[in-house]
Amino acid sequence: MDSREICTDRRLTEFLVAYLGGWTEAEGLTVVGSPARTRPGWDGQVRDVVGVSTPHGGVLSVAPDAVDAVREAVRTWDDVPDRLPAALGRPDATAYRGVFRWTDAPTELPDAGEWVPALDPRVPEWLHPFGGHVLISFDDAGRYAAGVGVKRHNSAGMEISVGTEEAHRGRGLATGLVAQAARWIVAQGAVPIYLHDPANTASDRTARSAGFPDLGWHIIGVGGRPLSDPRSEQSTPD
Repeated sequence: MDSREICTDRRLTEFLVAYLGGWTEAEGLTVVGSPARTRPGWDGQVRDVVGVSTPHGGVLSVAPDAVDAVREAVRTWDDVPDRLPAALGRPDATAYRGVFRWTDAPTELPDAGEWVPALDPRVPEWLHPFGGHVLISFDDAGRYAAGVGVKRHNSAGMEISVGTEEAHRGRGLATGLVAQAARWIVAQGAVPIYLHDPANTASDRTARSAGFPDLGWHIIGVGGRPLSDPRSEQSTPD
């Protein structure tokens, strides 16, 4: 699939417009102002900047009152690491970049888990903030082995986060859970999103095996690690 074809998916376009405040197929970097950057996200945290870059262009979303300063300072994606934090009034912060993937055809693998309430006593604490139901794989003794939380960003797009206990890694649990969760998201009429650290080869393997191709797209933010040393906060696959 060519990276440009991603823009033709209606659900993905709807997700990006709602998530970023706008989307465009124009070349280069486009800065948009969005009230979403002043409101709490899925986890109650406010993210004053979110970007999605492609091999050809993409959008950097900031709070409306920061648009002029960011447009003046950040003219290209290459300007992001050195100029974006200061343009936002946070010169000591750092920019980070993760791989942005999506799919409309998750891999048809056997179901690997069951949906249970996020506050079920068997569910680990890291999954509690997702709310609703989470997808869990239990071992033969009924203990948590691996799980998926779904970040319900908006009705058009939902992001998958996965974690596997060390003793259960290497068995394909993360791949099965991610594919199962992605099929559920598609059934809801939304597009499944998967983000990860570019250096995380295990996460790359999980994503590819679950049907999420790497089309050269990235998620951009400020407040994490530098672009040269990204660390995923989204997934801990097997």
